[in-house]
Amino acid sequence: MPYEFTDEGLALQEQVKSFMDDYIYPAEEEYHEQLAEVAPHGYPPILDKLKAAARERNLWNLFLPHLHPDAPGRKLSNLDYAPISEQLGKVTFASEVLNCAAPDTGNMEILNLYATEAVRERWLSPLLEGEIRSAFSMTEPAVASSDATNISLRIERDGDTYVLNGRKWYSSGALADRCKVLIAMGKTDPNAPRHRQQSMVVVPKDTPGISFGMDPHVFGYEDRGGHPEVIYENVRIPVDHLLGEEGGGFAISQARLGPGRIHHCMRSIGVAERALSYMVQRSLERSTFGSLVAHKGVIQDWIAESRIEIDMAREYVLRCAHLMDTIGNKAAATEISGIKVAIPNITLKVIDRAIQVHGAGGVSQYFPLAHMWAHQRTLRIADGPDEVHKMTIARREILKYDPDFKINNPGFGQGGDPQVFMRP
Repeated sequence: MPYEFTDEGLALQEQVKSFMDDYIYPAEEEYHEQLAEVAPHGYPPILDKLKAAARERNLWNLFLPHLHPDAPGRKLSNLDYAPISEQLGKVTFASEVLNCAAPDTGNMEILNLYATEAVRERWLSPLLEGEIRSAFSMTEPAVASSDATNISLRIERDGDTYVLNGRKWYSSGALADRCKVLIAMGKTDPNAPRHRQQSMVVVPKDTPGISFGMDPHVFGYEDRGGHPEVIYENVRIPVDHLLGEEGGGFAISQARLGPGRIHHCMRSIGVAERALSYMVQRSLERSTFGSLVAHKGVIQDWIAESRIEIDMAREYVLRCAHLMDTIGNKAAATEISGIKVAIPNITLKVIDRAIQVHGAGGVSQYFPLAHMWAHQRTLRIADGPDEVHKMTIARREILKYDPDFKINNPGFGQGGDPQVFMRP
């Protein structure tokens, strides 16, 4: 392969694997017991114990390749981080324990890159320390957010403040007590070119005028922190809470979502590996028609297909990570879109087979497979639906043969490809 992990990356892979074995897997049952007690939006106390253990081992903020040198944690390339994120994807709360959970990961990156020094000190520092959580306020219920230029929340300048009016939803985690700040995207100039109308701002959650409406569930699951509708009614924030420049919101969103998409795919491979493990274990525990389920030819075929598909998916993600590290996120846009389509679909197939092997138990709350399936199915919409990513991949291929294709198709965005913003 044209890429290889660094010595530090290899060492950290082993450290994270050992941490998962020694701390995360043994804590799963206690975590879910505590979650049931503090549900729907509380904080299981065991997380503090696990976070302290992670900090003690310097397994903290591993996703950050370029933050300022005094930020806590180690700085890894996308390639070195990929196998680590895969391990974390095997357990729902593992990423949070190492302070590598979405949407905080993407929010921390853009706060570091685009926020003023005062805003970074107020919000980035506690996020890096894991003291608070954040939310990404992007998708809107009233418009088709697969085209980000549709976003209609208004951000209007009034003296030394910006005034926000509009509605968002699927602002994941915003209902959690520990969520203290939102990053919102809205229109500052509806008359500007399509991809220069939007801006991003930092909004403290306790700002007057913010309220919460609907709380959509994901396939019936009520996730910790929710995915609520956020209502902005004459919400005033200081002008220094603007990220970057006015009209730069679309470009910032694209810079944020590239790493976010590959993180999703890395974790999804971990989900697929765990689903395969459940499938094999179940097939060795149950007998039908006089022999173990594992003896059935069709089950062996499913196991083999799953092994092949997962290994292929992993290589695709590692290649994409290598390209992001070497030629940049923009140049690797086709590969980022490609893994965003391929990996959730592969993972869904593996989970579906595991559910089938489990029979009726597979669709119940007594096994994690149904919940895993629900979240992976959501990834076919979140951060860009499959159809949009395929469209952009196809258009890039067509442009190789017809450079005028973009001109002949005015729907093809000139500032970047249309993307959805949901549950970053």
